[in-house]
Parts: sequence; structure tokens; C-alpha cells
Amino acid sequence: MMTQPSVPPPPPPMAPPPKSNGVQVRCAGCRMILTVGPGVTEFVCPTCQLPQMLPPELMTPNNNIHPQIQLKPLPPPVPAHGIDPTKIQLPCAHCKAILNVPHGLSHFSCPQCGVDLAVDLSKVKQLFPPPVRPPAPVPPAVRAPAPLPSPIPIPPEEVNEVAIEVEREEDEGGTAGETFTDYRPPKLSIGPPHPDPIVETSSLSAVQPPEPTYDLKIKDDLERSEALSCLQIETLVYASQRHLHHLPNGARAGFFIGDGAGVGKGRTIAGLIWENWHHGRRKALWISVGSDLKFDARRDLDDVGAPCIGVHALNKLPYSKLDSKSVGIREGVVFLTYSSLIASSEKGRSRLQQLVQWCGPGFGGLVIFDECHKAKNLVPEAGSQPTRTGEAVLEIQARLPEARVIYCSATGASEPRNMGYMVRLGLWGTGTSFSSFQEFLVALDKGGVGALELVAMDMKARGMYVCRTLSYKGAEFEVVEAPLEAEMMEMYKKAAEFWAELRVELLSASAFLLNEKPSSSQLWRLYWSSHQRFFRHMCMSAKVPVTVRLAKQALMDDKCVVIGLQSTGEARTEEAVTKYGLELDDFISGPRELLLKFVEENYPLPEKPEPVPGEESVKELQRKRHSATPGVSFKGRVRKAAKWKPASDGESDEESESDSDPESNESDDEFQICEICNGEEERKKLIECSCCSHLFHPSCLVPPVLGIESGDWSCHSCKEKTEEYLQARHAYLAEMLKRYEAALDRKSKILEIIRSLNLPNNPLDDIIDQLGGPDKVAEMTGRRGMLVRSSSGKGVTYQARNTKDVTMEMVNMHEKQLFMDGKKSVAIISEAGSAGVSLQADRRALNQKRRVHLTLELPWSADRAIQQFGRTHRSNQASAPEYRLLFTNLGGERRFASIVAKRLESLGALTQGDRRAGPSLSAYNYDSSYGKKALVLMYRGIMEQDSLPVVPPGCSSEKPDTIQDFILKAKAALVSVGIVRDSILGNGKDSVKLSGRIIDSDMHDVGRFLNRLLGLPPDIQNRLFELFVSILDVLVQNARIEGNLDSGIVDMRANIVELEGTPKTVHVDQMSGASTVLFTFTLDRGITWESASTMLEEKQKDGLSSANDGFYESKREWLGRRHFILAFESTTSGMFKIVRPAVGESIREMPLPELKNKYRKMSSLQKARNGWEDEYEVSSKQCMHGPNCKLGNYCTVGRRLQEVNVLGGLILPVWGTIEKALSKQARLSHKRLRVVRIETTADNQRIVGLLVPNAAVETVLQDLAWVQEIDD
Repeated sequence: MMTQPSVPPPPPPMAPPPKSNGVQVRCAGCRMILTVGPGVTEFVCPTCQLPQMLPPELMTPNNNIHPQIQLKPLPPPVPAHGIDPTKIQLPCAHCKAILNVPHGLSHFSCPQCGVDLAVDLSKVKQLFPPPVRPPAPVPPAVRAPAPLPSPIPIPPEEVNEVAIEVEREEDEGGTAGETFTDYRPPKLSIGPPHPDPIVETSSLSAVQPPEPTYDLKIKDDLERSEALSCLQIETLVYASQRHLHHLPNGARAGFFIGDGAGVGKGRTIAGLIWENWHHGRRKALWISVGSDLKFDARRDLDDVGAPCIGVHALNKLPYSKLDSKSVGIREGVVFLTYSSLIASSEKGRSRLQQLVQWCGPGFGGLVIFDECHKAKNLVPEAGSQPTRTGEAVLEIQARLPEARVIYCSATGASEPRNMGYMVRLGLWGTGTSFSSFQEFLVALDKGGVGALELVAMDMKARGMYVCRTLSYKGAEFEVVEAPLEAEMMEMYKKAAEFWAELRVELLSASAFLLNEKPSSSQLWRLYWSSHQRFFRHMCMSAKVPVTVRLAKQALMDDKCVVIGLQSTGEARTEEAVTKYGLELDDFISGPRELLLKFVEENYPLPEKPEPVPGEESVKELQRKRHSATPGVSFKGRVRKAAKWKPASDGESDEESESDSDPESNESDDEFQICEICNGEEERKKLIECSCCSHLFHPSCLVPPVLGIESGDWSCHSCKEKTEEYLQARHAYLAEMLKRYEAALDRKSKILEIIRSLNLPNNPLDDIIDQLGGPDKVAEMTGRRGMLVRSSSGKGVTYQARNTKDVTMEMVNMHEKQLFMDGKKSVAIISEAGSAGVSLQADRRALNQKRRVHLTLELPWSADRAIQQFGRTHRSNQASAPEYRLLFTNLGGERRFASIVAKRLESLGALTQGDRRAGPSLSAYNYDSSYGKKALVLMYRGIMEQDSLPVVPPGCSSEKPDTIQDFILKAKAALVSVGIVRDSILGNGKDSVKLSGRIIDSDMHDVGRFLNRLLGLPPDIQNRLFELFVSILDVLVQNARIEGNLDSGIVDMRANIVELEGTPKTVHVDQMSGASTVLFTFTLDRGITWESASTMLEEKQKDGLSSANDGFYESKREWLGRRHFILAFESTTSGMFKIVRPAVGESIREMPLPELKNKYRKMSSLQKARNGWEDEYEVSSKQCMHGPNCKLGNYCTVGRRLQEVNVLGGLILPVWGTIEKALSKQARLSHKRLRVVRIETTADNQRIVGLLVPNAAVETVLQDLAWVQEIDD
């Protein structure tokens, strides 16, 4: 049964409109309520002219066309998205949602609004035509329950409720338990074992790599020195073996090392360089993230016994030819960072060009992309640009086609789109089933997480991928919620209110600036980015007390502490130091500096008016006006604009004559016209107005003017105009000045308020200070200086982080050493300063205390989070770290965790091949497709375009006014953070109604919602967040019920699993010889009466049983029989585990009320036994739908003996074929690509692959034109 939110809902059911008048619907454009005549399905809204059609649930079965409006009847509606053709679609009588109702189910409650409904089957029968095809939705068939009708004749194909339940559970499948298996190289036995336990995800361990055929040249050296473990040697062999092959497009094949942080990738790379050196390939490029890592590269080469290979840091070398006499680098490793890969000199020489030139034509040496996730975003999300790094990585691969490429990253393929630069893997392009990377992406997106896991397995089977992880055994994870302390709560609330006021203030201030539209969008961009930064800062500061407490506790327990954060607040500190000097009273408050900076630089001020000129400059003004008007007389005759001349009068006419107008010639200068009498006169005899340039006879003027030089005389009308103008201008300027001063005044008031706000200090300085200052705390960050409390305890001073003996670039290395030697027992790391740094309890280090890793701030992306966790969890450690992930109890703060969770969840996928691997934070994954749907539903509910699917937190459905109140508050909150725009307060009877709109792009933007949420006072913030999460839970639950939820790899569980016959090979890969194989298993899922009763007895023996444990039978009969179950209370109180005779223990636990509602407890054990054994027998041959099931033998719902077909081995080459075959299946749950894991019970052979529904096997085999069983 499902709800289908995709149709715009009709208005809430007041009184149902009389049938003859047609139906009422809300226009999809202007939201007006329209009445549509009976039978009309397409119409145009008279208000907004939008053409539209009726939602399917309002289309009546008899399409009688309305006499007045002759419209073409539409073709029969296509079943909407989410309609299950095997069920009847009926609208709920209360909320009008379309429900998928299984045939024969006569009582149920609507999953959307919870109303109990009854189906009147007699009506359904009359309305449905005899052929069995997805029936059209029928409005009159569902009504609120009347007194129960007399027993309804059961149609032959009745599906019972228990069958629905069982089908649901089978679709969910068992999510895998232990997801890691211990790892030992399956086909190689050279070298000592690895110093730490190493694991591989169980899905990858189901795949064997190809046979190793490559013979290492340095094998004897390695066996003697034991510098590399068997794992690392295995990587060397497979990488070198893979490098012997070429891809169909002619380039040399590449290898991907996906080992997790701390397995020892550096040493493996050093081993590869050493092996190639012995083959005479003496040049290699090693590209990594930070130049500090050059020292690690040097150490790794020394460790494998290759001190003779030089490591040259490219950033220390000139841009000239590397092998020239002056530079002299003929061989060795050139070590560079991704940023220098895109660098170029002032003269335009690029590093990339320099490297290609050094490598030379036909270069066959190693090119290592270490930490290659830095090149991600080559194929960015829609709208953004590919990064230059990504493009450079592609270009260098294209220009060195023979190079031996190694991709190296623990998080390389957390999202398939980040694999865009891995062109040498040959997963797409010529000779594969995906012509381009885009196609590959689309296919993987469709397949969901399971598909990512298949890609990993595929790559391993073809011998181009290894992915092992340090076992996280012993490492402890804990998510610590750091509730805001009362003072912080108050601070936060005030800050949120202040930002909301600031927004209103800025809106009204920018309304004064009429002409500056473009800069206002800039202003809001800055406003929201500062807003987000500010509240992230607040969240971080809120966690300082907890961090300090946990750190001190750990130090007391004789452990040492590593604190991870993202932003150091360096920019704010430096600005403050420039502003206030090197000595301050107290630490800088990052949030305050941020606010001050934002307001100081961006508060919209009107232009400062020019001061009004005094009386003496009236002339000046007139001159200005005069110089602005060209000298054209009203008669249209061009006259020379008379120049008011400087003291020397001797400039020649040629110089002054600039315009070459035919009429401006000499003669014109002699006769001009008087403006008053129009008489012509010699120019000398006329005087000129300095303002309007008109000429007059001195005698024509009243009173006559005598003896005046033209230069500074103005005529009467000009004088008058000037005075008016001046007065108006005075008034205008005074007004403008008043506005400007008022704005300035407001700005300084706002700055005052900011200075008086109580805001937290910079968290980094604060923590260092509270844990004993820089002498006790090692800091590995990217910042250059820090504030330190002076010895007297009063005031703080700014000082550089390095001392005389340590240069700035070595300061992080120096601090790391102090920490590893145990001289400092707290380390603080930021992303910028810690890439590739090892801080584990190394057996070679002096400080071997257990590490406690606190993440004060989860990084923006989970790739980085894993990198950060990998700083303290690495090979050769004396003890595993304890992780503490800190969150505040603010709804929005979980946002950062949600991003990380999303990544961790799929990072599980390729970093660790399996989502259930690694710590799960997925309770916080909101930014998914379900998150987007939940957001839309919530916004529509708050904007009152729709009813909310759940009751908001703190409200009750009995008191509708509590809900109204919440909606009002929520709307006001969304207005204050700019999600609801153009808001107007209604007047008249709706005096408290807020109207407004949410633009489409915001409707689906979960990230923006969670970011903006941070800027609300904690109370409403948490309520909105709760509402969002509860809607999300409902959606995910529904998806799970319908079997649409992508749950990654599903475990097929049964009591007996046997492989049937010989597996059929259906495809062989040319390059690696790996094959695709079809396995057929028989599963017996049943539980005999004996085992069931033993289960119950053991429960009772342990004294763990509850009064409700025991055997139950269903209250209703289907096809003349009841169903039997064993129920016992699980570890969650009130929830019961269900065991069925045919399918064993179900994954879903049943709440007690549901159990009592559907089943009754049996007192007679004999009766229970007979029923159980009977059901056990019958289920071996038929499914729960009885002998007349539509799918016949192919149906496996509730069947005890099952045949399962799984396609294992290489899947990518045959992906398209399988997708095509599955798309033809009848059942929704069969159309999805599902990855399953299955293990035979006798010999524990584990297979992971695509589940092929029994009904589809033949199509798949035909499409593959499979090779007959290969016996030889």
C-alpha cells in the first residue's frame, strides 16, 4: 500500500460537491479553486491561463463530454509513478491520497492520514471491466467505515495480509551483519605478515583476483630485508602485472590502490619505484597533496632499501629544463603537489609542460597520483565548473600515454562522479559497455550503492584494484552530543535575533538606494555566507567546554588527545591584530570580528552628497551649467561656444577651432544675432551670457548694461533659474545629508550593538589556552601566528608560531615530533596542516599512549572526515584510538554530520566497498532524494498549500490551534532566514496571516534549509528540524514498505543454502580472463516445529521471556487456512521477533499492539503443532497467494523452498543487457538491480552478485547469447 504524493491534492474535503456539477480542483498555477464540468479532463485556468489536466483521482470512469465544452477526451491515463499494477488504486476518503490496495484486503488504515477505511468490494466489481489490467482509480469505492458489511464473497485471487507482510520482509532482505573479513593475500605467499590486523569488506572478499604471473626483480631483496609485508608485495605484483596490458584505446592500463589510511601506501609506492628502477625506468613523478610529504617519500624509499634514488621537490626548482646543466636532474623522483601541477611562471612556462618535456617521448615510467581524490570534481555537479586540477590530471595522462599510472586514495571513489579522471582503469570508453563516463555515471546512479560495490568487485576481479583497511577492531566510536550550556543558549538566541534584525535593517537600508540593483545581490550573497560562517563558529564554540572536559579526562586516564577541526579563524585574528595592534585584552571573538567586518564593508550607505557651494561660486555653477550645454542657438545655427578666456588672450584661432563644422568659419565670427531684437550685429558689440551663451545688445537689456566683460555676466532668466536651482539643490542636499548621516548613525549604532553582544572567543585559541597554552599543545594547522595569554595572566599577545630555530614551513613537522616524543600530550590538527601526517600510537615513537581523537568540527565532506580519522589510526600502532564525534543539540548542526554521513555511507561503498562498513552515522543522512521530498512536503505544509503529513512536534491533532500556532511561528522563522520571500502581513480578518512564496530552487535545497536553520533561535530551530526528520522517516518507511529503498547489498539468509548444478559461464573478459557466471542456489528457509519449540524453551530457560512469548495464529482465514507464528520479545521492549514456519525469522520486529490486533495466542500446543507442521509442508510447493497466483511458479513469496539465480563475477561488461532484461519484468521489486550476498551452508562458499528474478533468467541468457558450460 502506498501514498502517492505526486498528484496535486484537491482542496480539503468540506462537503463533497454534488456529482452533476463536476469537480472542484485547485489550479496548478495560481492556486485558485476552479469547478470543472463533468467529463472534462483538460482545461485552461481563466485567471492565469495555464493549460492543465485533472489529477487522475478526480477523473470519473465515464468520460461523458460536457455539452458546452467540446474537448478531446484524453487517452487513458498512464499509471502514475509509484502505482503498483498488481494492486487496486483507490483514493482515501479523508486525505484523497491514492493508495495501492492489495486485492481482497477489505479493512486497512490509510498510511498517510491514519483514518480507518473499508473497501466495498461489490462496488469495485461493478466498476472494473473484466480484463485484468491495472484498474483505473475509482473514487466512490472507499468510504469511512460504516458498521461492517455482511461477509463479502472472496474473489478467487485473494491476497492475504500476512502474504503482504512476508513479501515486504523478503524485499527488505537481511542487511549484512559482520561486514569485514580478515584479509590475507589469496594467491601469493611472499613476505612477512602485515604488522596489524587488516580487513577487507566481505563483498570484495567474495571475489578472487586473477592469477599472479609477474615475477618481481626485487623479490630477493625484499625477502631478505622484510621491508614490505605480504600485502604490500601483493600490490606490487598486481600493479606491475596490470601495467603490462594496454587498453583498447592504446593507452597503458592503470592500477588503483584503494587501501585505507594507514595500510602503508607510501611504502608500497616506494617499492613500485624501486621495482621499475631495476627495469631501467629511472624517472618517476610522484604527485601528492602537501610539500611536507616529500620527507615521508624520502623515508619510505630509504625503508625499502633505495637510498640511491633522489627525491626532488619541484617547488624548489626553477621553470627551466629539469635535465639542463644548471638544474641537472637526470633521474630520480620528482615530487610535486596538485597545486604546482597547475602552476606557471610569469613568463608563461607551465610546470605541466616542463614535466612532459623531462619525461621525454615514449615515457614508460611511473606517474603516481597520491591522495588522488584531490583531482575530484572533474565532472562536477550541474552548474559548476570542472576544477583546473582535475583537468591537469587528465591532460598529463593524455600526453604520456605509455606512462605506468597509479591512482592512490583511501576515498577515491566515494562518489562515482569522482572517478572521472581515472581514465586508465578502462571502465568506460572504447571496448566497454559504456561509451562515455556520463553513461557509466547514469548506470551507477540507477543501481544505487549496490552498484558502487559491484564496480569495486569488478575492478578487483580484473586485477586493477586492491582495497584493504586497517581493522577498526579496538577503535571505539562514540557520538557525543554536547548540549548548549545555559549561557551559550542565551548567546545563541540573541545572535539569531540580531541576524534577523540585521536582515530587516539591510532590506530597508538598501531600499533607499534605487540605482544599485546589481550590488544588492552581491550583498545578500555575502550576507548568507557570513551568516553560515557565523553560526558554524557558534556551534564550534558551543562544543569547547565539552572538548576541554573530555580532553582533561583523557589526560587524567593517561591517554593523549588529538583534536580535529576545519577552520582556524586565522583570517579574523589577523584582521583584528592589524586593527587593534599586537597586544589585546582578551582573545579575539571570531563571530564578532566576522559581523563587524561584514557590516563595516557592506552596510548600504547612500552616496555622500557634495557640500553646497557658497554664494561666491554661483558663477562657478553657471559656468558648469554653461560648459555642459553645447553652443547651439535655438535658431539651429551653430555658433561657437565663446570661451571664457584665461588672462592671456593670445591664443590663435586655429587652436581654439576644434570642430570642423562647415558653418563655423571666420565670417561667422563677425556678425551675430541679438536674442532680444533679432538684429544682426558685429560680435564685438554684443555681450554674452556666461551661463546660457546667448548674445545681447547692451542697450536692449532692461536696465541697459554698460562696460561689462562677457566673462562673468549672466542674463536675468539665468540668474533666476540659478537661484531656484540653488535653493532646490540646497534642500535636496540637506535631505540627502540627513539621510546619509542617519544611515551612518544607524551603521555605527549597529556596530556598537555588535561590540556589546556577548559572543564566544576563537575556539582554537580558547582550547589551547584552557589546556595549558602552546607549551602543552602541539598545533598542526595552516596558520602563521597565534594569540597567547601573557605570563601575568592579563591580556594576550600575537606571536608567530615558529621560533628562531624552526622555519615556518617546518613548524608543523616540528610540532608533530614533539607530540610523538611525548613532550606534548595534546595535538590540534586542522585539515590544512595535517594531510598525510601520522599521529598514531606508533610502536617506533616514544609516545605510545592511547589516542583519544575528538572531532570538534566534522569536515565539509566525508572523504575528509575519513582522512582525519586516518591520522590517528594507522599501521604499526600499539593501541587503536578512541573517536569522539561531537555535535551540539541544535537541529541544524546535524547538517554537517549529515554531509559526512552521506559520504561515510557511500564511502563505505568504494573506500570500504560496503556501506555497513565503518562507523554509521546514517541516522543523520538528510541530503538524499527522500530528504528533498520531505522538504517539499514540509514547505508546502507550512505555506498551507497542503496538510502536513505528520503532526508537528509539540502539537496534538486534538488541538488544531496548536498546529496553527506552530505553522505561524514556522512561517515567521522561514521569513526571517530568507527562505520565504516577498512576505506581506495580511490585513482585515486575516490580520495575522503571513503570505509569501518559496522559490522553486529553494523548495528542494536541503543543504540551504539546514544551513539557514542554524540562524534560528534554538527552540524553533529544533522544532522545525524535528518536523523535517519525522516527515523524512515517514517517507523512508513508505519506501521500505513498497520495496523501493536502496539498501545496498542484501543478505539472502536461509537454514540450508545449496549450489545447484555447475555454474554457467556467460561471458569472459579478454584482457584479464575474468568471467561472468550464473549461479543457481536452492534455499530452504523453513523452521521445523522442533527447532521452533526449542527456541521458545531456551528463551524461557534463560529467564528472558515475557508473558506474551509463545505461538500465535492469525485471527482471519485466507483460502480456508490460518497462518501460524512464534513471537518472542526482542531486546527492544514492546517489540516482538516473529518466526514463521515457511520463511524463518523475519527482520522486521512487530510492535505488541499490532501482534495482538492480527494474531491470537494459542493455549493448546498440540493445535499449534498441527497448524505449524501443515503450513511447513504446504509452503514447500506453493507461495502464500495460493494455487491461483498470477506469477505461478515464479512467485516466491512465503515459499519455503526457493530457487535463486545470482549473476556473479564480472558484472560491468554485461550491465546493459541485464538492465534491459529486468526492465521487462512485471513486479516493481523485480525491475530494480539488486545486489545480494549469499553463502552456501555446507562449504561456506560466498557469492556476491546481481539477483536475477526467476522470471527473467531466460531473457537474460538469451540476451547474453551465453557460452555453453565450459567444462574443460
